[in-house]
Amino acid sequence: MRKRTALILLALSLASFGTLCALRGAPMADLLVYRAEGAAVAHGTDLYGFTATEWRLPATYPPFAAILFVPAAWLPVPLLKTAFLAANVLLLAVLVVLSARLARRTPAPPVVCAATALALWLEPVFQTLLFGQVNLAVACLTLWDLTRPPGARWAGAALGIAAGIKLTPAVFVAWLLLRGRIREAATALAAFAGTVAFGAVLLPSASVSFWTRRLWETGRVGKAWIVDNQSLQGLIARMLGDPAPGLGWVLPALVTGAVGLWLAARARQERHGILLAACTALLVCPISWSHHWVWCVPLLAVLLGDGHRWAAAATAAVFTARTLWLVPHAGDRDLHLPWWQQPAASPYPLLVLVLLAGAAVARRPGRQAAPSARISSASRIR
Repeated sequence: MRKRTALILLALSLASFGTLCALRGAPMADLLVYRAEGAAVAHGTDLYGFTATEWRLPATYPPFAAILFVPAAWLPVPLLKTAFLAANVLLLAVLVVLSARLARRTPAPPVVCAATALALWLEPVFQTLLFGQVNLAVACLTLWDLTRPPGARWAGAALGIAAGIKLTPAVFVAWLLLRGRIREAATALAAFAGTVAFGAVLLPSASVSFWTRRLWETGRVGKAWIVDNQSLQGLIARMLGDPAPGLGWVLPALVTGAVGLWLAARARQERHGILLAACTALLVCPISWSHHWVWCVPLLAVLLGDGHRWAAAATAAVFTARTLWLVPHAGDRDLHLPWWQQPAASPYPLLVLVLLAGAAVARRPGRQAAPSARISSASRIR
């Protein structure tokens, strides 16, 4: 791809996104919550006792993350939004490069520009920028650490820091242990413990509150049954029409999590294991908002790198179609969807369930003797 064409594509993509942000006012609600968290730390007020924005959103991240948000409180809101948008676009480009590295590819700069321009319109990425989220930063920290050369110094530290900001990456510590990468897992645990200790020293009261109480109050994050939640709990709640499915989702989540981690640990290629672990974590987490699924970028890169072009196209369509926003979801209508609208309301967890099922089938004895068959479909990610 020519450099000029790639730059024009990126410029058009960014201009279109900027126009949409201007038309919609770019509320960036989550960024405003981060700013309020930073202000609470700077002013010594109760970190978990306030709500911000017109949607009355509370702080939900660990104290360590709130400390990192302090500089956000120093900037005027328009400047902060602009800086965050620019930073997230750069992080998207970094994620594209890291995803290519995961797929064992080294893309030329024009390819990176073009891929960034296209990835911007994947629904999870688009929503991340629109909400002012930190998903791309967390994914980049995690993926950079996991794709470093074997024996790299301090391998696992960035993963532990990422888990200290947002807890979901902690699943990779279990994956490292199951893969026998004990040293990296120990480093990650030490780094994570360091973030907890750092938060406890600077914010002792908030740390006690978060780790003993707030962490378990999943209702603070939001309603688990709305279409925004693309986790197994959200899928089951909508299918059953029950806002609190209880054991109806806990038991399937435990089984799915165990199977997913087992498949990730047994994967022959580490890139497949990393993706299976990431997707399993997003699937079984009580709440995985649609913008949490920025791992669709490395998933697409690996599918393309493995030669699964049709599977990559289908996956890109799932993450671009935005079907979850097309079903009725005002008020509590998410809980009263007919059966034929359920797949459209839960595209991401259903896709991962298909991938996990395909990975399980591919591990059956007798299917491993035909290497050419093992790369014939997207469900063969191992």
